[in-house]
Amino acid sequence: MEIKAISFDCYGTLIDWESGIADALSDWSRRHGAALERAELLAAFSEAEPVVQSSDPDLPYPEVLRRVAQRIGRRFDLPVSDADVGGFARSIRRWPPFSDTSKALARLQEHYRLVVLSNVDKASFAATERALGIRFDLVCTAEEIGSYKPDPRNFRFLLARLSEMGIDRTELLHAAQSLYHDIEPARALGIRTAWVDRYAGATSGAARAPQNRIEADIRISSLDELVESLQ
Repeated sequence: MEIKAISFDCYGTLIDWESGIADALSDWSRRHGAALERAELLAAFSEAEPVVQSSDPDLPYPEVLRRVAQRIGRRFDLPVSDADVGGFARSIRRWPPFSDTSKALARLQEHYRLVVLSNVDKASFAATERALGIRFDLVCTAEEIGSYKPDPRNFRFLLARLSEMGIDRTELLHAAQSLYHDIEPARALGIRTAWVDRYAGATSGAARAPQNRIEADIRISSLDELVESLQ
């Protein structure tokens, strides 16, 4: 059936969260005299984030980032002040878009309803949406859902909201970089998926690997390729 809507993960897919996370954590580690590598910091983040989210899914995402920063500090035996955790929590609003994001979204919006399904709070995403220069047709955040991806409740919430807009599950394509957070749970619910393989087959350093081998319906390396594949 014809695709009428495309839902996107945001951070990691539209936004270069690895650079945003690594830059913020590198600044913190250097202030404390540690020469931690980007890969080390991203691995520590990928380990800490899902633990915090699953232990308290009602936490707003800035508070998740605060607790993640505290865990990373303990992992590397470095001090983490209130200013450090606050700065890391606020850094999400400065995480940069991928270079292809805004133009590709503008082209896609000429033909499809565009949706965001993100593990974020409304205020943080509002800053991101302004940076992208795109007004999405629907935004579903973990803050309003009360759980974090890969929880299937997030995808059921998305499907329910789309149904209210007259869009069926069979008319949806979900595009995301994270196999763990997005592609695996979306496919489990029968949602067609597009893996935006930003890292040439490697799992993102900031996201866990999926539990099983996953094959998306479409595999592309950029949003430009997604535009071309849908044409």
